[in-house]
Amino acid sequence: MAYDVVIIGSGPGGYVCAIKAAQLGLKTALVEKWPTLGGTCVNIGCIPSKALLYATEMFAEAGHSFEALGIDVGKPKFNLKQMMAHKDQVVGQNTKGLDFLMKKNKIDVLRGTGKVVAAGKVSVTGEDGKTQDVETKNIVIATGSEIAGIPGVKVGIDEKVIVSSTGALTLDKVPGHLVVVGGGVIGLELGSVWARLGAKVTVVEYLDSILGGMDAEVAKQFQRMLAKQGFEIKTGSKVTAVAKAKKGASVTFEPVKGGDAETIEADVVLVATGRKPYTEGLGLEAAGVELDERGRVKVDGHLRTNVEGIYAIGDVIAGPMLAHKAEDEGVAAAEIIAGQAGHVNYDVIPSVVYTSPEVASVGKTEEELGKAGVEYKVGKFPFTA
Repeated sequence: MAYDVVIIGSGPGGYVCAIKAAQLGLKTALVEKWPTLGGTCVNIGCIPSKALLYATEMFAEAGHSFEALGIDVGKPKFNLKQMMAHKDQVVGQNTKGLDFLMKKNKIDVLRGTGKVVAAGKVSVTGEDGKTQDVETKNIVIATGSEIAGIPGVKVGIDEKVIVSSTGALTLDKVPGHLVVVGGGVIGLELGSVWARLGAKVTVVEYLDSILGGMDAEVAKQFQRMLAKQGFEIKTGSKVTAVAKAKKGASVTFEPVKGGDAETIEADVVLVATGRKPYTEGLGLEAAGVELDERGRVKVDGHLRTNVEGIYAIGDVIAGPMLAHKAEDEGVAAAEIIAGQAGHVNYDVIPSVVYTSPEVASVGKTEEELGKAGVEYKVGKFPFTA
C-alpha cells in the first residue's frame, strides 16, 4: 500500500504531524513500536511528571497554606500508591485520546519498529519478527530522544536504586535521601516531587548554576528558593562515579576547577543529565541521511534532510528538546509536504520548569543578547508588588 507520508515515531512531533497531514488530505501512516502512542512525553515524561507535580503541590499546599486561609483540614497524609494510580490514569486517558484521534483522522497506525530502507520506502518489523515494507512519497523521522547518561562515567541504571526519569516516576516508596545528578528541568521537577513528600534532595550540577541556558538572574534567585525548600545544591561539581552501595547508591564528585573528591550515599540516585537523539537502528546511514557531530539528523530551514522526500522533526534534530517545539515542527512539516508554506518561529517557543514557583522564559536571554552584540533594555516587574 502506498502512502503520501509515513511518520516514524508517535510522540508529540509524530502524532501532531500525522493529524495535520491527514487533515490536509494526505494518506498518512504512523509507525510506533511501543504498545501505546504518545512517545516519551505522554508515557514516561511530561504527562506523568506533571500529574505527580500537581498531586504533590496540592499536598504541600494543604500542609502549609490552607490554615492561613481559614481552611482547617488537620495534618494531611499522602497515599503514594493512590498518587501513582492517579498518574497512571492520567497517562491512560491521554493514550486512549490519541488512539481516538488516529481513528477520527483515518490515520493507519503501523505497530512495530520502523526503519528507513531508502527514500520512499519504510520497513516495519512487528514484535513477532515479521517485516512489512511500506511505499510512501514522503518520510518524517520523529523518533525523539533517549537518556544520555553521564559523559565518561559508566552508570548501571536499574530503575530501582540508580534511576533515570522513568524510574523516578515509579518509585514505590519515598527515598530518605535522593541525589539528583544534573540541575536541569527534569532533575529539578522530579526532585521537587520527592522533596515535597519528605525526601532530602541533593542536586549535583556540573555548571556554575542550575538551569543552564536560563536567564542567570532568574536561575540564581530560583536556586535560593529551592534552598529554602530544603534542596542542597552543589554546583561546579563533576561526577566521576555512580555505584551501588550497601543501603542504596553512592555518588562521587569533584570540583570542576580542581580539588578534593567527595562521596555521598543516598537511597536513590536520579541521573538527569539530559537526553540524546534516538537514531539507532533507523537505517539512516544506509539511506544516506546525514547526521551532525552530536548525532542529530541534519535538516534545512524547511525540516528537509539531504535526501529528497525525507524530513525530520523534534528531539532528533537540533534545538531545545521540548514537546511543544516538536508539535510546532510537526505541523510545519505536514504543511510543507502538502505544498504549503510551513514555518516555525523558534524565538517564540517558551520553556517552562513546572516547579514551585514555576520558572518560564521565552525569547533570548540577556546573556545570549550580550554575546550576540545586540543592544537591549531591561524591564523588571516584581510579582510581589
